[in-house]
Amino acid sequence: MKKFVFASVMALASLSLVPAHTLRAQDQSTIQIKDPAEYNAYSMATTQSDPKAKAAAIEDFLTKYPQSVVKKTMLDMLIDTYQQLGDMDKTVSAASRLLQIDPGNLKALYISVAIKKNQCAKTSDQQTCDDAAALAQKGLAATKPAGVTDEAWKQQTDATAPFFHSAIAVDYLVSKKDPAAAVEEYRKELMMYPPDKTTSGLALGDTLQLALAYVKLQLVDAQAARDADTKAKAAPADAALAAAAKAAKDKANQDYLQAVWFFARAWNFAPANYKSQIEPQLEYYYKKYHGDLTGLDALKTQAAATLFPPGTLNITPAKTPQEQIHDLLATTPDLNTLALADKETVLSVGSKEDADKLWALLQGKETPVPGTVIEATASQIKVAVTQDAKDAKTADFIVNMKEPIPEKEIPAVGSELKLLKDGGPELDGTYDTYSQVPASATAAASAQIVLKDGILQTAKKAPVHKPAAGHHTARPQ
Repeated sequence: MKKFVFASVMALASLSLVPAHTLRAQDQSTIQIKDPAEYNAYSMATTQSDPKAKAAAIEDFLTKYPQSVVKKTMLDMLIDTYQQLGDMDKTVSAASRLLQIDPGNLKALYISVAIKKNQCAKTSDQQTCDDAAALAQKGLAATKPAGVTDEAWKQQTDATAPFFHSAIAVDYLVSKKDPAAAVEEYRKELMMYPPDKTTSGLALGDTLQLALAYVKLQLVDAQAARDADTKAKAAPADAALAAAAKAAKDKANQDYLQAVWFFARAWNFAPANYKSQIEPQLEYYYKKYHGDLTGLDALKTQAAATLFPPGTLNITPAKTPQEQIHDLLATTPDLNTLALADKETVLSVGSKEDADKLWALLQGKETPVPGTVIEATASQIKVAVTQDAKDAKTADFIVNMKEPIPEKEIPAVGSELKLLKDGGPELDGTYDTYSQVPASATAAASAQIVLKDGILQTAKKAPVHKPAAGHHTARPQ
């Protein structure tokens, strides 16, 4: 499975656990140890100042006294100690042991979810993601233990519930491939925060994730709209089918509108280095919905004022992609000056006439291929150039190399190819063939463009002769 990068983009919030004073040990009663030897071992373990020595002493105590009346307390302390040491595997192990004897322990549940969610985001391992979600569900269902006041319990659940919903949302996206359910969980999470807590940390990071979830949901809903349209065309006299097709199309369009709102919200409060990463997505999907960037600044201002869009939000949808592409070609005197991503869009969703018109100019010409490396070998590099391709982690350009690349120079998956003037490395090739790839429930329509005689250049090497990259024009969506 493709990695679900909070990078999906970029993690605006790193993993941070609820402070210890909020999630303190839930066994607060006074406990007496009657066996002097056991008490001495307890005292020796709990008074260690060195974390490594303390962890070892607690483990030794638990081995010698597996049924101790302070077992919960010791496991709780062991969790904190392994966290202090930065050993996440042993932290999870200690939390799991505590859950075996105290299944509703909120602290153990929270820490287990936090670590497993982080692992899920890094590895996309289905079982890890499912485990995090299952534990999160238990956390949401946990009941107040004896000895904890109502006020303290509310403080703990207020602090942990949003994070549990976040973990469940990630599982829906990564493991279950259910963006609609993920959208619902992210919205539940964000509604739990006070407004002033949504402009930073996990809430801000998950605002961005909600935007990305809407992008994935749009692909599903767009497929449903295509299916509904096919049925309506097969029975042109059926008013109910026509109405269903229109409703399905409107729903798919609304997904883009929701996505751009939450991209704008995240952009407003993101640190400067993240703004530059969010803005291309914001502009790309706004243009896919509206056709150009008119009104985007006003949307940014609105999104800065409130987390969720108002019910009155109304932005005019764009022309169809085919209409936009035809207009673009008609208003561009020299089609060679189109940006590479624009050329791919023309080839992927333009009418056959417009796509063939552009391809007649491109075939046999050289071009740089800036984008994200999806796969690379000595003989071939696959690159995601458009934003759709980058989000789907699929290649829309395949460059067959003129000569094998030395092993140490093969670009890493996920690395960025640039122009030499921007620091490189630069990948160049000659247009050879292309084919259209229809849209599906998991990917937008695209073109798979194959180039031959590829050359990979780094800034240290003298550049070979090649055509100019071309300026970036208004991109039809």
